Amino acid sequence: MIAQILFIIILAAAIYLFSKNVGKIRRNILLGKDTDRSDNPALRWKTMAKIALGQTKMVKRPLAAVMHFFIYVGFIIINLEVMEIMIDGIFGSHRIFSRPLGSLYGLLIGGFEILAVLVLTACVVFLARRNILRLKRFRGVEMTEWPRSDANYILIIEILLMTAFLTMNAADHKLQMLNFGHYIKAGSFPVSQFISPLLPDSAAALEITERVCWWFHIIGILAFLNYLPYSKHFHILLAFPNTYYSNLNPKGEFTNMASVTNEVKAMLDPSFVPEGAGEPGRFGAKDVTDLTWKNLMEAYTCTECGRCTSVCPANQTGKLLSPRKIMMDTRDRITEVGNNIDKHGKDHQDGKALLDDYISREELWACTTCNACVEACPVNINPLEIITEMRRYIVMEESQAPASLNNMFGNVENNGAPWKYSAADRLNWKEL
Repeated sequence: MIAQILFIIILAAAIYLFSKNVGKIRRNILLGKDTDRSDNPALRWKTMAKIALGQTKMVKRPLAAVMHFFIYVGFIIINLEVMEIMIDGIFGSHRIFSRPLGSLYGLLIGGFEILAVLVLTACVVFLARRNILRLKRFRGVEMTEWPRSDANYILIIEILLMTAFLTMNAADHKLQMLNFGHYIKAGSFPVSQFISPLLPDSAAALEITERVCWWFHIIGILAFLNYLPYSKHFHILLAFPNTYYSNLNPKGEFTNMASVTNEVKAMLDPSFVPEGAGEPGRFGAKDVTDLTWKNLMEAYTCTECGRCTSVCPANQTGKLLSPRKIMMDTRDRITEVGNNIDKHGKDHQDGKALLDDYISREELWACTTCNACVEACPVNINPLEIITEMRRYIVMEESQAPASLNNMFGNVENNGAPWKYSAADRLNWKEL
């Protein structure tokens, strides 16, 4: 009973802490402006199934796709056994599903073990790619010590969890062969049966090994669960809603700002009063609260994989822009805003903003708006929306566009075209 009570306390504490931290992230996301992403639900479900569940955008890099698939499928399916572990922990049973499932139970445990080996293999490959091969896309000014360590921590955690799972099964298998205690003969162990000869022959030592690995496995999973909200690996949960709420418009299609539309209508018709007219809104975005909740969700969904930055033509030519940094800076800033709310209240102003304090103007104006980053992202994140909204603020609120753009604006205003020639002279080139 002591072990059961201890397990229930640990489980309840883990669920409470996870719910509390997820609640903070949800609050932070909802600090963004409203945007309607409820249209065309059938297409949205299809997009989520195709991209988040089917991982169709991962296949552009085949090796990474295969390894990630092993981790994705293996880790999720193996953790189905967590349900059994939790029931065993609460009620003091052992392999409670073995009786109702019969021979199917052996197939499941055997399949879990094979998947565990695939997860181990993939994690080792990913660690080697990051730390031995040191692939370029895992580097960059934004990839400081914490982001690099975060990626390594999660891979090491997964290796330890899978090792504990296989060792637990190996000890269990050996105890079953000894007909020891409550260790009924249940399950199939195609992998751990090769580990069991490495374990001690003493039943008492085997029971301690099995129990230690059992506790390590379940506590490790609960700790992993509570690590997610602090890590880029929160995308495990957010990838699904993020792809569901994807922008379904064609890439490169810009939205008209309602505030600008209202200004134009007011100029044309002085009697025009927009619906829900109140305090005039800000043009574009200076800080994270000027962005939409979807932009902020994308910031928390970012996997920091660097695919966006690796295909960015501005970044490839040595310019300062990194789409990955845009998303990481946005996440860091909205987290900072949320922490300020927790400490000082919702009206606290820290005198900082996403523009200039996190993202420089040089980065913003380096973007060619080619949408390469949007196309490359495996979970449909759109850094370009954040860039264009911040550009709008610079141009429309501060009138601080680069000289080349100001010349173009002047030409559009005076000549109706970006060039310096008047409309009457546009066809003079035919005379040459």
